[in-house]
Amino acid sequence: MNAPRRSRVPGHRPPSHGADRKLLTIYLNDHLAGATAGTLRAGHLARLARGTALGRELGPVASGIAQDRATLVGIMRDLDVPVRRSKVCAGWVAEKLGRLKGNGRLVRRSPLSTVVELEALRLGVEGKAAGWQTLRRLAGTHERLDPARLDALLERARDQQRTLEEWRLRQVEATLGEEAG
Repeated sequence: MNAPRRSRVPGHRPPSHGADRKLLTIYLNDHLAGATAGTLRAGHLARLARGTALGRELGPVASGIAQDRATLVGIMRDLDVPVRRSKVCAGWVAEKLGRLKGNGRLVRRSPLSTVVELEALRLGVEGKAAGWQTLRRLAGTHERLDPARLDALLERARDQQRTLEEWRLRQVEATLGEEAG
């Protein structure tokens, strides 16, 4: 009696019908919501820091984050995954609401605002990298996913993480000084 072949990858199931497609649609649209919020937040912080050393470093990161969002939309198109406008709007609203966080000041930015925003961006890029890793893993069963392209996206996310972490630590030291140590 021949048993069906099982994948060597634990927890891996071969692609099936509508349920997997529906889950992929939800997954990619959730990442698109996060990418929308991240793109807006990175652009906002880069504009606020314009003319500073942070601004010079953050400008290219913000551009890369925006390019990554566009790439995600392209990948969704390649996979025939529809963009859910409600998710894009949710990402937009979340970013705007995130600006209302308490920072110890009512009207203007606190020096702590930049620390928190860099942390939020760092976490967002980490989530994006996890999404690229997931798609990279799926590339074996989805011929429309280009492994080399996903590897390049992962490397760019790692570069963004390093830059954001470096500047987060600098900002922590500048803002909290001795309290941070």
